[in-house]
Amino acid sequence: MKQSALGDGLTVSSIGLGAMGMSAFYGPTDEAEAIATLQHAVDIGVTFIDTAEAYGPFENEKLIGRALGSRRDEITIATKASSETDDDGTVHGRNGTPEYIRRACERSLRHLGMDVIDLYYLHRVDPKVPIEESVGALADLVREGKVRHIGLSEASAPTLRRAHAVHPIAAVQSEFSLFARDMLHNDEKATADELGIGVVAFSPLGRGTLTSGIRSLDELAPEDARRGLPRFQPEAFAANRRLVERVESVARERGATVAQVALAWVLSEGVVPIPGTRKRARLDENAGAAEIALSYEERMRLADAVPVAEVVGSRDGIDAEVGVDR
Repeated sequence: MKQSALGDGLTVSSIGLGAMGMSAFYGPTDEAEAIATLQHAVDIGVTFIDTAEAYGPFENEKLIGRALGSRRDEITIATKASSETDDDGTVHGRNGTPEYIRRACERSLRHLGMDVIDLYYLHRVDPKVPIEESVGALADLVREGKVRHIGLSEASAPTLRRAHAVHPIAAVQSEFSLFARDMLHNDEKATADELGIGVVAFSPLGRGTLTSGIRSLDELAPEDARRGLPRFQPEAFAANRRLVERVESVARERGATVAQVALAWVLSEGVVPIPGTRKRARLDENAGAAEIALSYEERMRLADAVPVAEVVGSRDGIDAEVGVDR
């Protein structure tokens, strides 16, 4: 697996693995297959593993600890301080206070069964707390040796600048795919590049839309959280599937899958994708994208195949207030 540089001296596998769906949001889970997938990821070099206290809550971090605790030195673990969550799983609102960030970090370390977190994100900016205070708390964790690098998720360009002035930010994580290109138009990507901050893309496959795996809403489990998202409503899904069919034509010519060319496009923008999957076969498919070098013409054809103005539905209905500091 190729490697990609983020910021603050952090290097990760060019394709990462988002582990969220192994424990939450996407319907029934299979722990045995999840553990096998996590271990297989390390075997093939997909060693950048992304989780958060919110996934479960807590269950995803515990799963990763069980699956990969014995292979700690082979992996780069990223997790996040999310909305304030009690130990019993009760979730409150955003909390970016130093007190909560410290408590969340200590708890994540226990759940992971590890003594240091490689990349620790503030999951969402708390509009009630100056970003300088939140980042100051993250910086203290670095100085104490509990965290190696820090990051933000869904942060605006001005917030990135203020945060980076307090302590080097290694990465900013945002949704980014052929279906979601906000960061190219709101200065977030340009600012990150200027400051030497790496960019990590969650949902780089449009929450499964940009794959061959979901061709009908009937394929989603009844409790799958995507059923509540704007882009997964019947009319929106049908319209967006027509855009995916255009991507399929480019993929066929390249001898690749839709997912592979979609991920290769993200990589070509200088962004590290962390596609989520719960199965080894999909993991192998996603990892293959790192070997695809798109030509300029192919990159333009893929971008033109999915005009932003033709994507139906807003990108995130689970957290409608992403980037409130924007």
